[in-house]
Amino acid sequence: MPIVEPVQALVNVATRRARHRLQGYKPYPKQKEFHAAGKQYRERLLRAGNQLGKTLAASMELAMHLTGQYPDGWRGRTWQRPIHAWAASETAQATRDNIQRLLLGRPGELGTGSIPLANIIGTPTAARGVAGLVDTVRIRHQKSGGVSTLTFKTYDQGRERWQGETLDIVAFDEEPPEDIYMEGLTRTNATGGFVWLTFTPLLGMSEVVRRFLFARSPDRIDINMTIDDAGHYTPKQRATIIASYPPHERDARVKGIPILGSGRIYPVVEAAITFDPFAFPRHWPAIAGLDFGWDHPTACVWARWDRDADTVYLYDAYRVKEATPIIHAAAIRARGTYIPIAWPHDGLQHSKDSGVPLATQYRNHGLNMLPEQAKHVDGSNGVEAGIMDMLDRMYTGRLKVARHLNDWWEEFRLYHRKDGKIVKEGDDLMDASRYLCMSLRFARCEQERPAETRMQQLLRRHAPGRSAMAS
Repeated sequence: MPIVEPVQALVNVATRRARHRLQGYKPYPKQKEFHAAGKQYRERLLRAGNQLGKTLAASMELAMHLTGQYPDGWRGRTWQRPIHAWAASETAQATRDNIQRLLLGRPGELGTGSIPLANIIGTPTAARGVAGLVDTVRIRHQKSGGVSTLTFKTYDQGRERWQGETLDIVAFDEEPPEDIYMEGLTRTNATGGFVWLTFTPLLGMSEVVRRFLFARSPDRIDINMTIDDAGHYTPKQRATIIASYPPHERDARVKGIPILGSGRIYPVVEAAITFDPFAFPRHWPAIAGLDFGWDHPTACVWARWDRDADTVYLYDAYRVKEATPIIHAAAIRARGTYIPIAWPHDGLQHSKDSGVPLATQYRNHGLNMLPEQAKHVDGSNGVEAGIMDMLDRMYTGRLKVARHLNDWWEEFRLYHRKDGKIVKEGDDLMDASRYLCMSLRFARCEQERPAETRMQQLLRRHAPGRSAMAS
């Protein structure tokens, strides 16, 4: 038996590993979340920074559905039959060099991608015009013994080339134009299939991004993966990568936050205003800000105020839509009935069902609503003045936000203007925070609270336990 040279042995090992990528796939938590969401959601977006594993996750899942080979513990959707799928990117070169490479391997290295060589039937059909680009590949579906098909497409082919076919899956690698996206989604209507998108939102607040961030639906989910979710980088490597990007692209390329450019309302580095929870001194007064909603969420934020340093610490947040005041009030009471609550002018509006102003309804449910709507010290209530006050606090280190308040940070990152006007979508906690900061002079310590009425005492005794930080 001939002796294999050490170098050749290493090459053979590397080749074997390359041809068993699917079996060796170990997804990160955010990739697992993306896969599991396929069982419930028809439209999925994995919104991530560059080189974090978004296209890898897409290629691995697509290979599983095409071959019928699912790992133990798979929590996503499964097909027991062959499927028909499209995978696409912006141009022919981008499709070949990214999603095709991860699915099939580089040109001349067929079977070194996520689809095992043993499942690839014959030679893939070549596409015209670009060397190495594949048009269609036939794949053996092991569960059924049938044959799946995978076709590679490009966005620059135009909408007409995306019409007519009936598909189970359409995988968009990089952000598509809205008309291409809708055609791809339509292709899956008859089969009950789904689509997914994996991209870094460098095009800003496009209609496709807005669909996932603001036009919420039980069929649609947005999953955000940042550089901190990618385990293949060391802390030193992360720091080097972050520093390498220009400031105006940094959030998009590192955290998957859409580029908002000059339209971003709070262009502040998150690390500068983030704090890890700690036990607040008892002499720091508390205050909350409440924004009313129904179709859009009702939102509330809580803060402690270090009077000596004039620094506000936002430590808790609540955001729920399509619930009545009695439901919201119960959740808010649980954080502390003594805490004064600032509220906006629409709290004076009478509700259609009871004819009682919203602020009064919440007050009747045991909340310590301030006597009047939120106003600045001079008696005005201008939005721009409130925004400038918050921005000034952020720049000077006098507004801090707890690291774990994910809903608050989500709104903070996307709060922006369009054509000079504030976009009134996904801004509920931002508004509540502004009311809070406008009303700091009314903040109170627990020992300063007025005597409770009998009704407030009864409500407090039957409310859920208060949070540790609010006590």
